[in-house]
Formats: sequence, structure tokens, C-alpha cells
Amino acid sequence: MPAYLIASLEVTDPALYGDYSRQVAATVHAHGGRFIVAGGASRLLEGQTLAPRTVVLEFPDMAHLQAWYDSPEYRPLIELRRRASRGTLIAVEGVAP
Repeated sequence: MPAYLIASLEVTDPALYGDYSRQVAATVHAHGGRFIVAGGASRLLEGQTLAPRTVVLEFPDMAHLQAWYDSPEYRPLIELRRRASRGTLIAVEGVAP
């Protein structure tokens, strides 16, 4: 069953976030993941927005997602992302096709 990482972020340091963005894709792909949404235009339909930038990653399953997040390749990038932005990340299971 696929698993998704949903990030709702406010970029506070665009240059530093650019450094993060240039490095993160290789770590995602190495764990079988792919970008579904990467901060494109969005429209609020209901409620209040959490942050202006939304990123959605898809992985084959929750084990792959967690392995990516815990990987030695991604761990150093977590601190870089935290210095460049603030927000939330949530992992959620998808439904079987």
C-alpha cells in the first residue's frame, strides 16, 4: 500500500531552502519515492492554510518512507530544512489501487 509524506512549510530562508531542494530529490529516489506535489500553485478551498508551501512525496509503503526519513543520506538534510523553513510533516498510508 503506498504511503505519502505531506509537508506544509513556510520557507524562511529561500537560499538555504534552495540548497535543501537541490539535495533532497536524490535521497527520495534512492528509497523508491517520487514527488507528487512540489510547492506549485495552490488554492485554499476551506479552513485556514497551515503554510504557503505544500510538498507531497509518494513511497511504495510506509516502511520505505520511514527508511528514507531515517536514512544517513537524509538525516543531515533535516537540520538544513529546519533552518530554512518551519512547518509540519505527516506520514499517511494510502489506499490500495
